[in-house]
Amino acid sequence: MRVVSLVPSLTEAVAASAPGVLVGATDWCSHPAGLDVARVGGTKNPKTERILALAPDLVLANEEENRAPDLAELRAGGVEVLVTEVRGVPQAFRELDRVVAACGVRGRPRWLDEAEAAWQSPVPSEGHTTAVVPIWRRPWMVLGRDTFAGDVLARLGVDHLYRGHPDRYPRVPLEELRAAAPDLVVLPDEPYRFTADDGPEAFPGLRCALVSGRHLTWYGPSLAEAPRVLGAALRAARR
Repeated sequence: MRVVSLVPSLTEAVAASAPGVLVGATDWCSHPAGLDVARVGGTKNPKTERILALAPDLVLANEEENRAPDLAELRAGGVEVLVTEVRGVPQAFRELDRVVAACGVRGRPRWLDEAEAAWQSPVPSEGHTTAVVPIWRRPWMVLGRDTFAGDVLARLGVDHLYRGHPDRYPRVPLEELRAAAPDLVVLPDEPYRFTADDGPEAFPGLRCALVSGRHLTWYGPSLAEAPRVLGAALRAARR
C-alpha cells in the first residue's frame, strides 16, 4: 500500500497507525516530527504531477482543505482519492476509522480508542463562556457555523458567537468583533499564527486565550490531548 496524504492531521493519523504506507505528504504536514516522505506542495496547491509520479494506491483528502479540481485531476490520472468530511468530534472519529481501514490497518489503533475516550468526559467548563474565534486577520475572519473547531469548543463549554452565521468562516470587521463583547477571544496559532504580540492588542479590554491550532483544528492523535491542553489554556485566560 502506498498512500499520499494532503491533510496534515490525517498524515499524523496514518503515520501513527501504519507508518510504512506513507510515501508523500504536504509541506504543511509537520507531525510526526522528522517524517521522511516526499513533499508534494500545499493543501490548496498540491503538485499533482509529483503525486502521480509517486504511483500511490490512495490519496487522502478533505472536502474543506483540498480543492475539487486538484482531486479530479488525480482521479483522472487513475488514483483513488478518499475525501473526508469532518464538521464535529463524533464525525471525526467515524472518518478516522474509515481512513485507517482504507490504509490497510487491521484492528483499531490504540491512540484512536484513547482519543475517543478522552472526549467521553472532556475537561469540565467553568460556567457558560462566550467567545469570538478569529482564524485570520487582514481581513479578520472567524469561526462561523458548522465547523469542527466550533464543536470542539462547544464541548469544552465555549459558545462562539458566530455559530449561527450563514457562512462557515465569515469576514467580520474588527469593530464588530470588539462590540460583540465576548467573555473570551480565542486566538489559535493556525491557520493564522496568532501570538502574544500579534492578536491580543487588537482586543483591548477583552480576555484573550492563545491556544494550539493543532489541538483545536486537527483530527488525529492530537485529539487525545486536546481536552486537557485546550481546557488549560481556556481556564488560564479566564483567571
